[in-house]
Amino acid sequence: MARFHPPTLHFAFCYILIALTTNPSILLASEDDEFSIIDSDSNLFHQDYSPPAPPPPPPHPPSVSCTDDLGGVGSLDTTCQIVSDSNLTSDVYIAGKGNFYILPGVRFYCATPGCSIILNITGNFSLGNSSSIFAGDFELAAHNASFLNGSVVNTTGLAGKPPSQTSGTPQGIEGAGGGHGGRGACCLVDDTKLPEDVWGGDAYSWSSLQKPCSFGSRGGSTSKEVDYGGLGGGVVKLEIKLLLEVNGSVLADGGDGGTKGGGGSGGSIHIKAQRMTGSGRISACGGNGYAGGGGGRVSIDVFSRHDDPSVFVHGGSSNACPENAGGAGTLYDAVPRSLIISNHNKSTDTETLLLEFPYQPLWTNIYVRNKARATVPLLWSRVQVQGQISLLCDGVLSFGLQHYASSEFELLAEELLMSDSVIKVYGALRINVVVLRESSVIHSNANLGVHGQGLLNLSGPGDWIEAQRLVLSLFYSIHVGPGSVLRGPLENATSDSVTPKLYCENEDCPVELLHPPEDCNVNSSLSFTLQICRVEDINIAGLIKGSVCSFSQGEDHCCPLYWNDKCIRNG
Repeated sequence: MARFHPPTLHFAFCYILIALTTNPSILLASEDDEFSIIDSDSNLFHQDYSPPAPPPPPPHPPSVSCTDDLGGVGSLDTTCQIVSDSNLTSDVYIAGKGNFYILPGVRFYCATPGCSIILNITGNFSLGNSSSIFAGDFELAAHNASFLNGSVVNTTGLAGKPPSQTSGTPQGIEGAGGGHGGRGACCLVDDTKLPEDVWGGDAYSWSSLQKPCSFGSRGGSTSKEVDYGGLGGGVVKLEIKLLLEVNGSVLADGGDGGTKGGGGSGGSIHIKAQRMTGSGRISACGGNGYAGGGGGRVSIDVFSRHDDPSVFVHGGSSNACPENAGGAGTLYDAVPRSLIISNHNKSTDTETLLLEFPYQPLWTNIYVRNKARATVPLLWSRVQVQGQISLLCDGVLSFGLQHYASSEFELLAEELLMSDSVIKVYGALRINVVVLRESSVIHSNANLGVHGQGLLNLSGPGDWIEAQRLVLSLFYSIHVGPGSVLRGPLENATSDSVTPKLYCENEDCPVELLHPPEDCNVNSSLSFTLQICRVEDINIAGLIKGSVCSFSQGEDHCCPLYWNDKCIRNG
């Protein structure tokens, strides 16, 4: 008779228990060993499905030396001084724990397009009086940095290849300008298109606005055999821990194309520092040429600024069509979160694209001025700005697709201030607080609702708000000054405009004429072409004109005044 030793039996029992605990599928799997959900990997639902992190940037090459490679005096770990001209023939990386000084009158350059000079030091940097740095890409990281009088960092016309999947370089032989922050101009005359429908190189992605880092694009040529287009502007990046002094020039302009080529587009300048002083020049403008290049992008992230340098991002001049310069680039001021688009009073039909507005954090202010033309070319969008939208000095801001009146837009801002400027709405638009002066116009080819809580002020002659159907509501006060106009519908509307349905053929008066709705929203089914709803105070010294109009003053005045069939109220 067989006998089991108690310790052996105890060991076998423990082994079986451990096996069942760690792998319960032993009991649940079928005899044919078919698939069981319990037999699957229990970690399947605990994986990280977030997209992988982008790969780290490639490591920098070993640093060059101050004396042997750069011909300087001293050491990069103490103080390195460049005392004579230095002609670099390839990319260089300069790193050390000390200071780096380029003495007055010295040229430090690598004139090959796209050539990179990267300077990473923990001490101070100085570019002496009348000294210069030429490169396609200049990047500086230092504790303090000084660009003294007459000094220049110049990447003009020294761009490398523009980013892939961009169309900044124009095609064909029209001699059009390159695009980047703004579109490049095109002097081609096409009678089948509107002037703003013709451009050269296109704008880059909107994502480079806050931290621009892209080369500008080359302009087009007027010859198949020779490429006369100017090269794009380069890249400048200054990352200073404490104080940045700019009394010289920092340039990333597009190269000129002459009489046979389009101007290159401006490049990128990104500046980050704790404090900045000086009255120098910062420029990423488009190059001049047969047609002007578009402006580039500049971003300034400085907490404390004194004696601001002049900043330019305008498009280049067009020799073949002087009235149509390149489109303006963009200037982003990171601390107040303000966007400035200015074409420096250069007349243009070429636009700057605003493709996407941030939601977190919101921009504080947007300024479109000095003949810049900005557009949001989307079928639908909601644009929200925490502070003010300001259009000055012949600035133009367009929303929607001009050949599609079905566009829908909502614009939310604390203030909309306009002076000698235009807003075009190819679709519907909602605005909060509005002040127009000096011949400013808000124009919509469809439904336009202007809703606010403060003042709507059309100051005087030439100030217009007009739409196919216009609703003004919820303002505390509306002032229509002498010579100003509220109009709905448009006069001489085009085929792209929405046609209001007035129901004039009905035998019975539509009920909304007798009892207008109180929600004051734009409603395409209503008979009104102009409605002023729930406004406390209305002061009319100008002209209000429409086909079917309704006026309702505040909650205490429930009975509206309305005119049917070409109502006109003047004075």
